[in-house]
Amino acid sequence: MTAPTLDELAPAGHDPAADPYAVLAALRAEGAVHRIRVPGSGEAWLVVTRDAARAALTDPRLRNDIRHSASWRTDGGHAIGRNMVQSDPPQHTRLRRLVAGHFTPGRIAALRPRVERVAEELLDALPRRGTADLVGRYALPLPVTVICDLLGVPEADREGFHTWSGELVAPTSAEAASTASEALTGYLTELTGRKRRAPDDTLLGDLVVAADSGVLTAEELLGMVFLILVAGHETTVDLISATVHSLLTHPGLLDLLRADPGLTGSAVEESLRFNSPVHSTAFRYAAAPLELAGTRIAAGDSVLVSLAAASRDPGHFPDPDRFDIGRRTAGHLGFGHGLHHCLGAPAARLEAAVAVRLLLRRHPSLSLAADPATLTWRTGTLLRGLTELPVRLG
Repeated sequence: MTAPTLDELAPAGHDPAADPYAVLAALRAEGAVHRIRVPGSGEAWLVVTRDAARAALTDPRLRNDIRHSASWRTDGGHAIGRNMVQSDPPQHTRLRRLVAGHFTPGRIAALRPRVERVAEELLDALPRRGTADLVGRYALPLPVTVICDLLGVPEADREGFHTWSGELVAPTSAEAASTASEALTGYLTELTGRKRRAPDDTLLGDLVVAADSGVLTAEELLGMVFLILVAGHETTVDLISATVHSLLTHPGLLDLLRADPGLTGSAVEESLRFNSPVHSTAFRYAAAPLELAGTRIAAGDSVLVSLAAASRDPGHFPDPDRFDIGRRTAGHLGFGHGLHHCLGAPAARLEAAVAVRLLLRRHPSLSLAADPATLTWRTGTLLRGLTELPVRLG
């Protein structure tokens, strides 16, 4: 029997794109692990409780390399190069070590003045009154600018790459994804060539040196740059916009935050738990048979860990479907867990906190300019975020 998709499990009339949590909660009430079908990828086991998620994310028998999949014939798809997300130790360890020094809490803290300056410039460009799309005018360009600064992407080249990366993480069609993959591959190949001809002290410059010294293969160099560019901004765009959305739809909490901006960090953490930008992990593959929360998983089977479902597990978060910036959020899985815990977590936290704090300071009477029910969420296997967020600025 063919396994159902999450959409097929949704009650009649329910839109799982707008609210996937009801479907995930129903599954979680029945058990920790379920067989589902992922359109375009086939069947997989979906993990929906926090304890089972943490167990899966630390089980060495569940690998990220697709070559452990029973259905693997070719890497195929639209992956660019080979990156940390697709790798297991010792390759993953080697690749992560090459860039980890650029993402330490100390290095990221040193970026605060630049992040604040970019946020202020973007706020200056917004009208003082009237309406604006907060995604396109603020939540998107802030992390794009920061990650491109860090990598060393020239300012003139930045506009197009978000379109390509957005198509790859949430494809509108196989043809569009293929076109975006080819365009981004061509651009990154050309950009690394420029860095090779004119070395600099940016992260990309360091990676080119590593490749030239034999520490990275050409495919790994391409994959590393792709991963940092895409992961370095897509999730933060969604985090900033989802945090503002949640605050604007909970006016009592918004008033509390306005009265005490020191709660901004707590608001971001609760947003990570409540509206996980990374909805699920990348596929993992059983390198050997295993049992997970009482479910037998065969060698070669695919496994998806729902970080969104795990972070709303009532066994760990009382009243989990309530947004509460005063909540104790320790243990949420918004950035994953284990070896593949998000390397960019300090940067995402910093950028989101700065973005929210400065936005509310500049526009203290900020409000939604649309019915929340009419807003569109971009959904995919991995990420979930608003396509736009119309707001009244004052």
